Amino acid sequence: MKVLKFGGTSVGSAQRIKDVAHLISNRGKNIVVLSAMAGTTNSLLEISDYLHKRNIPAAKEVINNLELKYDQVIDELYSSDETKLLASNDIHECFNYIRSFCQDNFTLFEEKEVVSRGEIMSTTLMFYYLREHQIDVIALPALDFMRTDKNSEPDMPYIKQKLEDLLSRNTKASLYLTQGYICRNSYGEIDNLRRGGSDLTASVIGAALGADEIEIWTDIDGMHNNDPRYVEGTKPVSELHFEEAAELAYFGAKILHPTCVLPAKLNNIPVRLLNTMDPKAAGTVIYNTLPSHTIKAVAAKDDITAIKIKSSRMLLAYGFLRKVFEIFEEHKTAIDMIATSEVGVSVTVDSTKELDHIIDDLKKFGTVSVDHDMVIICVVGDLEWHNTGFESRAMEALRDIPVRMISYGGSNYNISFLISKDDKIRALNALSDTLFK
Repeated sequence: MKVLKFGGTSVGSAQRIKDVAHLISNRGKNIVVLSAMAGTTNSLLEISDYLHKRNIPAAKEVINNLELKYDQVIDELYSSDETKLLASNDIHECFNYIRSFCQDNFTLFEEKEVVSRGEIMSTTLMFYYLREHQIDVIALPALDFMRTDKNSEPDMPYIKQKLEDLLSRNTKASLYLTQGYICRNSYGEIDNLRRGGSDLTASVIGAALGADEIEIWTDIDGMHNNDPRYVEGTKPVSELHFEEAAELAYFGAKILHPTCVLPAKLNNIPVRLLNTMDPKAAGTVIYNTLPSHTIKAVAAKDDITAIKIKSSRMLLAYGFLRKVFEIFEEHKTAIDMIATSEVGVSVTVDSTKELDHIIDDLKKFGTVSVDHDMVIICVVGDLEWHNTGFESRAMEALRDIPVRMISYGGSNYNISFLISKDDKIRALNALSDTLFK
């Protein structure tokens, strides 16, 4: 059995839903995970925002416009009036449920219930389309098996048991359909796995059932060796180690959510990235194979802020770094890169929400300077330190570009450079010219 996940763009219109239905039919007894239709989650969040602000007329207007979009999809998607009526009834029931929250005292818990309708509606449309074409599909509601524990992590024993029970009661189905992203928390309330959570849903299901493979279908043919928005002639990377994929995902390769790879990695289940628009493309396969002694790809992470703390007391004050890191922990701000010297330490963060408070606290220990509008360029591959020359090739490519920080040695799979955003495109192209041509 495989787990096949399709993102919002892949099911973003009636035609796209038909294309996905064609892809998943006659492929064996697999589990299909769907995201909400493209744009739906943003609309549901907009509705929630209006309700938080108690602007009920504006919320209702967005609801009505979104409902009209779904009515049009239903009209285009189905051939029979009977199926149109069935799908329309279920979709309108979802919108009426959303309208039931159009009142004062809208809470975060209710927002999560509203947002969950996106995935429920996309699977409803797909379910009826498959049934109309005589595919024996069974709906597996994610809220019946997907749960997080008190640490907001997937409750794997619970998920495994519930899934196995549901599958054992529906052994004759040729296909199983479920929602990505949504879940229940440890209190039984409707919750979600945060943005990109459909990738995690697929990975968790695959790990729970010991799937043969997890397929992540998007609108690009695998993970490319550089960002095709800024660099011409990029190519899909055919194979990646899980660690390499995780580095690329974290540092800007948006095709894969960073948290997706962990359940699959731990259970040694390959993850294949494929393109709904070009199903014959080979894509990228990610697994636990040993790296192939090559540099695989480059990614960029934007909106980075660098903070430098300089202290003449650092040399004599053991515990200095601990105190610095405790400040970031206290303000719940993650650090990306770190560089240290005898008299100072530089770090980067991708969130400035608590920056003013962090700087105030850091000034107790030394002189603080801040660089805004920075970019982390991450070069990923087999960068184990015995592989002589790999890191020097990356640095040679950036010889004409000012580099604020370099991080190397913390991982066997990447070397990271901090540069100004003004130099980003030039750096990406220089790396491609040196590393891949």
